[in-house]
Amino acid sequence: MVARGTGKFDSFGGVSQHPLAKLVTQSNDVDELGVPRGVVVDLFYRLMFAEREVSISRFSEILKVTPRLADTILAKMKLDNQVEVARTGGLNSLSYVYRLTEAGMKQARDSLERSQYLGPVPVNIEAYNESVNVQSKTLEKITPDRVQKAMGHLILPPGFDRRIGAALNAGTSLFLYGPPGNGKTTIAEICAELLAGTEPILIPYAIVVAGQIIQLFDPLKHIVADVDEAWLSRFGRMDERWAIIKRPSIMVGGELELSSLDLRFEPVTKFYEAPLQMKANGGMFLIDDFGRQRITPSELLNRWIVPLETRIDFITLISGQSIEFPFKQLIIFSTNLDPAELSDDAFLRRIQIKVEVGSPDEKMFFDLFKIMCGVYKVEFDKDGFIHLLKNWYRNSKTRKMQGAHPRDILKTILAICSYTGEEPNMKPGMIDEACSCYFVDMERQKSWAASTNITR
Repeated sequence: MVARGTGKFDSFGGVSQHPLAKLVTQSNDVDELGVPRGVVVDLFYRLMFAEREVSISRFSEILKVTPRLADTILAKMKLDNQVEVARTGGLNSLSYVYRLTEAGMKQARDSLERSQYLGPVPVNIEAYNESVNVQSKTLEKITPDRVQKAMGHLILPPGFDRRIGAALNAGTSLFLYGPPGNGKTTIAEICAELLAGTEPILIPYAIVVAGQIIQLFDPLKHIVADVDEAWLSRFGRMDERWAIIKRPSIMVGGELELSSLDLRFEPVTKFYEAPLQMKANGGMFLIDDFGRQRITPSELLNRWIVPLETRIDFITLISGQSIEFPFKQLIIFSTNLDPAELSDDAFLRRIQIKVEVGSPDEKMFFDLFKIMCGVYKVEFDKDGFIHLLKNWYRNSKTRKMQGAHPRDILKTILAICSYTGEEPNMKPGMIDEACSCYFVDMERQKSWAASTNITR
């Protein structure tokens, strides 16, 4: 077993060549890396400037190049009097430890003026684009059994899984809408788990375009996968500049800004960070609480209306050069606002599947309450439940049942009983006390607010 991260993916029964095998084959020749030689050499300068003395194995570890390639580059730098051998640790040059000469220090400082990126040698944008397109075509299909099992703990209308499964396998877009507290975010998280459970994907740690470096791999959002030897054997000698990750799940809420969807250039370090939709390629991008972002819905929709149609997006370098890249992830919009007030027909037409996540009826609410009683170890009381329905829902003009209510009411009961020392129960008196703590009487609140209003 080859440990590459926190997830684990077993190989297929066969060992047929992976569709990306030729693209990610390891090379010992710097000219076959697909990036300018100067970009590669600059990384050697910066690593030695940062660590002073660096072994061949260390170059290989940080820059993700083969020891033989590192040895070739360093031999040329030594010939040019840019580096010198600090120590020898064996019989051949692969055991050498190098440091910069005075002339090399000047070159390293010049390199740092250009960029302070220090990490794996980047992959060219063409290779990245090809990898996304290939892997979007080979997405493992998610079966009804898997979707139903993943959603088995939820109380949902019959056939609900069919719409979610269709969206997952299409891999394009999904619009979840409905009243708050009924599980839209939970459903989106299940979608993320289902995608993450399929075959891993490959992404480069960094990309180079027009000599500029874009850092793509994000350890906070990309989970490196554990894969077995048989799966790895499908690639032959694999280029270590590519990370093997679980299909990503990027989730954002009200903090989303339009700038998050564009390249972010750091003026001090002088390299770029990839936008969120690029980090989400091959996986899922959830816009939670859609309509409550710092940007208006129309701004977000205008930004994405073309990518949703063409599945191609564009980003711009500070030089003004525009870069094309695939827009291939499952985009999920989740909102409790009225869709008609958030978007126009042109936008909704471009979202392939729309699913309403509505409030439960009384039967579903009953089933939910029984399940939550089992979870929180509170004995279910049918009389208490009927009292809850009559006094807190049926007699209210504004209150609607929500999927989150059983959990929240029971947690409130537990909190009260923990304080009083009582055995948690669903007796009518306890139901009333918990609901009085949990719900806000909107009619009474409006009356109170009006009576206390001070006119200046």
